[in-house]
Amino acid sequence: MNTIPDITFVLGGARSGKSMYAEQLAVASARPVTYIATACGADDEFAARIAHHRARRPAHWGLVEAGADLAGALRGADRGGHCVLIDCLTLWLANLLCPIDTADSNAPADSPLHEPVALAAETLTAHLDAFEAALTAAQGKIIVVSNEIGLGVVPLGSVTRRYVDELGRLNQRVASLAKHATLMVAGLPLAVKGAGAR
Repeated sequence: MNTIPDITFVLGGARSGKSMYAEQLAVASARPVTYIATACGADDEFAARIAHHRARRPAHWGLVEAGADLAGALRGADRGGHCVLIDCLTLWLANLLCPIDTADSNAPADSPLHEPVALAAETLTAHLDAFEAALTAAQGKIIVVSNEIGLGVVPLGSVTRRYVDELGRLNQRVASLAKHATLMVAGLPLAVKGAGAR
């Protein structure tokens, strides 16, 4: 008999409180927690953000630093009776679409080689399908964090438009699988699916 996976989806804007809320849910689960991080410290400011998140988490939580293979990281961390917190889809997708290490930092600033190489649509689809399959097969409690970035104007650049579109589609896929979905606004959780949703 197939069971519906226990997925909670937390999304919101930058500094909306989504990560802190997701961490509170993980603590409240009273289960062993594995934190899957998708960020990489590309510069000093972002490394400081990562350090802030790390300092806030309980020291006994497990940590998996996921690269492109988020599906594999989830399958490796998922166990019945455990909680897996994925933070966040936003950075994972950004790293997939425009990997930092594909840019040639020695190229002139106006050179096409200075720009990262965008991921082929077929490869992106394979990553997204694999992640959805891993979520669907999950045995433990899964908490997924993502940004809601599609509430503003349509971006001017084609790369940014593709990113906004792909993240919107990814968020819809995860929300459709989730038992509960919460939108964070100014630190306040608004239930949009599951208990408390209207």
